[in-house]
Amino acid sequence: MTTESETQAQETSGTAAEEPAGRLSATEAESETKSEAETEAEGGDSAGETAGGTAGETTGETTGESPAQLSEAAAELAAQKVERERIERRKAEKQAVESGAKLSGTAAELLAAVRAVESGAKPAVVPRAVREPVVPRPAPEPAAVRPPQPVAAADAAAPDAGTVDAVRAVLAEGGAPDTLAPQVAVALGDGGDVLLREDPWQLLRVPGVRPEQADGFARALLGAACGPDDERRGRAVAVWLLEQAALAGHTALEASALATALAQRSVPEPDEAVESAIAEGEVLVFRDPVDTGTPADPPTADARSEDAEEDTEVPVRVLIGLERYALAEESLADGLARVVNSLPKEGGSPEASAWESAASAAGGSAGELIRAVAGHGLVLHTGGEASRADTAALLRAAAGLGVRAWAATHAPSGRDGFAARLGGPEEGGVATVAGLLSGAEGPGRDREGALDLGLLVVHDASQLDVETAALLAESLPDGARLVLSGDPAVLWSAGPGRVFADLLAAKVCPRIASREMDPGPIGELVSGIGVGELNQVAAPGKEVVIVPVRDAGEAVHRTVQLVADSVPRAFGVPPEDTQVITVGHGGAAGTRVLNTALKERLNPGPGRFGGFDPGDRIAYAPVPGRTLPGRVLKADEEGLHLECSGASVVVPKERVEHAVRHGWALTAHQAVGGRWPAAVVVLPGDAAQSLSRPWVYTAFGRAERHLSVVHGVEQALPRAVAEVEAKPRTTRLPGLLKGQVPAGS
Repeated sequence: MTTESETQAQETSGTAAEEPAGRLSATEAESETKSEAETEAEGGDSAGETAGGTAGETTGETTGESPAQLSEAAAELAAQKVERERIERRKAEKQAVESGAKLSGTAAELLAAVRAVESGAKPAVVPRAVREPVVPRPAPEPAAVRPPQPVAAADAAAPDAGTVDAVRAVLAEGGAPDTLAPQVAVALGDGGDVLLREDPWQLLRVPGVRPEQADGFARALLGAACGPDDERRGRAVAVWLLEQAALAGHTALEASALATALAQRSVPEPDEAVESAIAEGEVLVFRDPVDTGTPADPPTADARSEDAEEDTEVPVRVLIGLERYALAEESLADGLARVVNSLPKEGGSPEASAWESAASAAGGSAGELIRAVAGHGLVLHTGGEASRADTAALLRAAAGLGVRAWAATHAPSGRDGFAARLGGPEEGGVATVAGLLSGAEGPGRDREGALDLGLLVVHDASQLDVETAALLAESLPDGARLVLSGDPAVLWSAGPGRVFADLLAAKVCPRIASREMDPGPIGELVSGIGVGELNQVAAPGKEVVIVPVRDAGEAVHRTVQLVADSVPRAFGVPPEDTQVITVGHGGAAGTRVLNTALKERLNPGPGRFGGFDPGDRIAYAPVPGRTLPGRVLKADEEGLHLECSGASVVVPKERVEHAVRHGWALTAHQAVGGRWPAAVVVLPGDAAQSLSRPWVYTAFGRAERHLSVVHGVEQALPRAVAEVEAKPRTTRLPGLLKGQVPAGS
């Protein structure tokens, strides 16, 4: 690695507009919110990252499009809505937590177990699982998975005007901004004004609203009747904490962690608040077996006799979660079990021989992958960017055997790059995961409503959250094969869950590790980071350059200099092909400040439409958790016209503020799934506490030809690479899989 010593006389100015402190709005789920979620819920990825990987994004429930202008966002949201409705119907077939004015039966027993666990005592009786194991079921009903219709999407997103007006009146009475009315109407539905007046803390269901803001609203409405010990407040804060935990990646929280977080939020009786939330059906409670990792000694004859009279106790942890994510994890486990069990055994058949011939011809790890796919419905494949040579060989082999095969990637740039690697449509199609599920891309659906394919390879599998993964698994037809391919070292999904990591840990299917190594100095550097080593690499062509800086102001100046002058001059990479990556949106060298400085230098203008001008690089979030880089084409009465990976997108005026940001600088989570000819990673001094090995691995790995590191964190960088691993996430998927898929399937 070499040190960049160039200087530039021209100074770059520009500061980000600060937002009012304590403002009660739902326009952003910013870094401050996630940081607090990590502190209170004990989890998350990197401070400074928003849950969706994109700042300025809302829940995605409101799209703003008319029926005649169905957008990709509306189609995707409608697909998710249809799937959730189908899962809701399944829920009625299973044993659920009892709800009512008082707890009884299993729920009461589990709450007793909660208190016993918190006190350190051994529960006298630990009830069986609240929910019975999900059994494999037939393929989804046609009506449940049919591609969404435009009118349904638009109708689902638009709240009734009368409801919005009624909610606006209640908000004004409580001193809250009336601009929140549409979001509140969407969150609470018809009669939201009545519900909000009866329980002002329901305002916490709007993303971006914090407990102290809801408390102020409640005091204005309730007066002397408002207090921290109000049962309604305890329930609402419990739900809010679980939502914050989901932003940090958890699908549930241990009961003790939730109680601690409630106490920190001035809830006087945390246990009673949890009990009330369970009784009202707002949260669910689960008994999750704990894998101690220590095999038990074989029982003696006397012990076996005693076991016959008394069940052996299994260590458990008591989890509290939201129904939405609980059902998604159960649906995912159900779908994966069906994939594993529905593939017919073909040993000795002509087709098996053909697969074996293809595997032998491919050789190496590609041959191992083909051989594993031949005999198993579900296969995991690990490796970096170069490992896509294995999956490309698999798709070519499948096409040669007459199997209808498709690949799906997280980002459009990944789709385009893999399509170029394949070389032709006859060797398999490529789509994005979002486009595949929405019906905008992919093979379409068969008569039964399932995806019309026999093999699906999902790249960037580490980016699958539980809801997206459930949609994919449930959309596969019986007998189809599924390959989840990803890099375990990158940042986990922006949404809740750690699906790929959970599957790797559960050991329920074959895992093939690619032997294809990423080439060059950048590949060598990133590979070392993956195992906790920040190595000095030989970079004779200045493929890797370190730019030391003293403070955030110098970091911004040197970043602009690199993008605008140094990288284009030394490597022939134009500014539009260089991506800046930093740790968060806020701070003195976050995306806001960097984008302001880069716009001033590269595309100055008055920002005639919501701060944007034609030619601006942007980051568009059609739904939370997914970022599409692009550029501004023009603006008119229809909205802001964008070009994203060759596709034209029109963002209505009312959605621009929430869904579009300048995109010269991105966070690492926003950049996952994409690669650029050059990347400039900015590490100012205040970023030291936010660094982790997955973050550094992800950010450095976005560069193809050249990587510049604007370095102001001194020894914090090698320390983060060596010591700071991904923060743990609490999930239920491993336990659910053990109940349905035999180990080693």
